[in-house]
Amino acid sequence: MRIVSCKTNRMYQPLGFGMDQATVSWIVEETNSQKQQAARVLVAADPKMGSILYDSGRSSELSSRATALPIKLEPRRRYFWTVQVWGDQGDTAVSAVNWFETGKRNEPWQALWITPDWEDKNRHPYLRKAFEFDHEVVSARAYVTGLGLYELEINGQRIGDERLTPYCNSFDAWVQYQTYDVTEALRKGQNAVGVKLANGWAKGPFGTFGDLNTPYVNDFALLLEIRATLADGKEVVVISDTGWKCHPSPIVADSIYDGEVYDANLEINGWSDADFDDSEWDGTREFVPDGLGPVTDRLSLPVLVKETIKPVELIHTPAGEWVLDMGQNMVGWLRIRIHEPQGRRIRIQHGEVMQDNNFYRDNLRNAKAEYVYISDGSERIIEPSTTFYGFRYAKLEGFSHPIRLDDFTGCVVYSDLETTGHIETSDPLVNRLFLNALWGQKGNFLDVPTDCPQRDERMGWTGDAQVFSGTASFNMDTYAFYVKFMHDVWQEQKFSDGMVASVVPTFSRHKPTESSFVGGGACAWSDCATVVPWNVYLHFGDKTILRRQYASMKAWVDWIRKQDARSGGRRLWTIGFHFGDWLALDGPVEGRPTGGTDNGLLASAYYRLSTNILAKAAAVLGKSEDAKLYAGLSEEIKQAIQDEYFSKNGRSTIPTQTAHVVALHFDLVDPAVRQRVLNDLGALFKKSNMHLQTGFIGTPILCRALSDNGDSESAYRVFFQEDYPGWLYEVIMGATTIWERWDSILPDGKISGTGMNSLNHYAYGSIVEWMYRNMCGINPLEEAPGFKHFLIKPEINGRLYYAKASLKSAMGLIESYWRRQDDNLLTLEIT
Repeated sequence: MRIVSCKTNRMYQPLGFGMDQATVSWIVEETNSQKQQAARVLVAADPKMGSILYDSGRSSELSSRATALPIKLEPRRRYFWTVQVWGDQGDTAVSAVNWFETGKRNEPWQALWITPDWEDKNRHPYLRKAFEFDHEVVSARAYVTGLGLYELEINGQRIGDERLTPYCNSFDAWVQYQTYDVTEALRKGQNAVGVKLANGWAKGPFGTFGDLNTPYVNDFALLLEIRATLADGKEVVVISDTGWKCHPSPIVADSIYDGEVYDANLEINGWSDADFDDSEWDGTREFVPDGLGPVTDRLSLPVLVKETIKPVELIHTPAGEWVLDMGQNMVGWLRIRIHEPQGRRIRIQHGEVMQDNNFYRDNLRNAKAEYVYISDGSERIIEPSTTFYGFRYAKLEGFSHPIRLDDFTGCVVYSDLETTGHIETSDPLVNRLFLNALWGQKGNFLDVPTDCPQRDERMGWTGDAQVFSGTASFNMDTYAFYVKFMHDVWQEQKFSDGMVASVVPTFSRHKPTESSFVGGGACAWSDCATVVPWNVYLHFGDKTILRRQYASMKAWVDWIRKQDARSGGRRLWTIGFHFGDWLALDGPVEGRPTGGTDNGLLASAYYRLSTNILAKAAAVLGKSEDAKLYAGLSEEIKQAIQDEYFSKNGRSTIPTQTAHVVALHFDLVDPAVRQRVLNDLGALFKKSNMHLQTGFIGTPILCRALSDNGDSESAYRVFFQEDYPGWLYEVIMGATTIWERWDSILPDGKISGTGMNSLNHYAYGSIVEWMYRNMCGINPLEEAPGFKHFLIKPEINGRLYYAKASLKSAMGLIESYWRRQDDNLLTLEIT
């Protein structure tokens, strides 16, 4: 027996993360036991486990998926823990020692917010301070945040490998800081700390809606506190205050959308070294963070360079351009080895597709998405640090030497999520589709689940997050990632009387309480408040996220109830703004994106779904009165939908694919008429020659609605369509991520438009949940969340010879592998 994957709040050794309560989990492997018979968790104040703070004793009640530690967490303290497990076959094992460390929690800051004492608020600063320790450093932590982005250095050494800190959140509700172990960077004697600041999300131009030019602040600002314990036992605190010095940095300009301009000639060697002379530098002043929320322990996972890829081709275009092909639509940036003359201006532009064999970037709209580097004449490796790009192709300008592929590396950047799922089949197109969805998740899970990573948007559209959350939680351990995002959802709700915004964070100072395109309150989009926490609970079995989000979930359902009451209290949601079945192909007016399915049905269906989820969450949390209230309301909504939109024998008043798909998947009709609804859906597919016509609401659940109601043959026929519109059409057209539109690229290779045409838009990648559940047969169960128990039920199809999926679940590795031989012998292997 061996104990692995020991996590605290679904993270490995979290440092400085916000946690109301610590919850530990583990996986048991290499054992003949069928189940965990008992476990014992120890928590100690030291790594030798000598000073015990908590001992659960041997207990059969401890869950490997989530065991809450009933200890009071103190600020700035490291806790060590182990678990011993006994199996039902008599074997036992003890884990390695694991740890987690709290941040400042509610401890007051000694540090001051500071900003350069300059009139020019757009001049990017270096900030530094020298200090001295009279003894060796035993332990030290730095607690840091900035407005907007920051990079920390101590004694000439960059601290940590995180990028784009302090990340993207609702700054008017909370500002998160990061904690760093800086023990090894500090020393007895002279020391210096330095920070570079850039625009990022808090300060620079960002946001499709609202106050684009100044989302939150106009000033660069820093808040920093270093706490060092010295060999003599004293604690010394170094803080940001008006004694710091500042100087312009080499960052000439930056923004998330437009990119970065960096002049290496403005670099100052040794600027963060202890012995650097800063006597000629400018002073700083205190900054008052008006309109910002409190500074809070971090929730964002680290954003890292998670992998690197090499370009596959250097293209000389008919227009005379030199264009790098990375072979994959990726998110991040290029790392480049250069040796150019002093003053040489290198310019890198980024795009997703070539047109007429030339570089193209018009679908990025107003985002410049470029990196400009002005050489100081030295040979070095360069890369941007204040932005990210969504691209497959990069146009290279300004190079004086022949361009070599070996000098370029693609840095793939996303949040530090563990990949947990994989699918492989006998069909290369299906395998590529799975990879396209996975790459879409990587590219759009950069701190916030964005809709797209490349154009002048890159925002947390709640509808995309909602429909993809099931697929996402198969592909990766999303628990901590969604904890942070859903925290932002709730913070924004507090400004808007419980209404959920269309994009989170909103990046707008205007917080409406009525539904609108800009404000929110749209079905399917705002229902992320209930659907995402429930999917996370279903996949990982830790009800902490339900407890954290329960007030948010209830506030959202109660907001819908108010809309219901305003329109007569019929248990229908028929008023307000809705995106509808966005980008469906069956709309009554060509070119309009809202689709042909009545918004009243769609909104009422989500009213029912969210209310039902809330009732189930209440039951899980022991809130029996709420569970009864909302379960009853859910049934009333179901009956109202039947009365309004379906005849007694199940005929829908709305003849669209999505209307029927929603009725089946959301359990809106009684069992006696489900077959009629399924038959009518089949007739609609025959009219479209077995091609989908669905949009953002219908597409994610289309194949599941068919398969789960006994028609897997139709699900496969729709899924396998290779011409427009369909998932495999994109693959055949060369897609390496998921498109925003079914016809983003036309059959002749032309892009279909520029206004709203992302080639990395993961929402339709939600088909992968059907691939895990129905094609390969791995299904979580609500009665045993976190895969404590699960259902293996693959659906075989004649086009595939085999399909296999693996999932590193909260309980351990699950594998399902079926293969079909020519003699019709079928083999199913389950691990």
